[in-house]
Amino acid sequence: MPKMKTHKAAAKRLKVTGTGKILRMKGLRGHLRRNRSPRAKEKYDKMFAVSPADVKRVKRLIPYGVP
Repeated sequence: MPKMKTHKAAAKRLKVTGTGKILRMKGLRGHLRRNRSPRAKEKYDKMFAVSPADVKRVKRLIPYGVP
């Protein structure tokens, strides 16, 4: 069986923790952000766990974790 290739766009956007959880950032982070309140902007600064429904699909994109 040949090695699987890492999906590079996904690898740049996702992070794998030491326990194996996959983290992601929220969208709406860049464009027109200056118009939002500081409290609203804080919501986009943290990483969130990928939904359990999407984990299997995402693991196929980054089979060896994020390099």
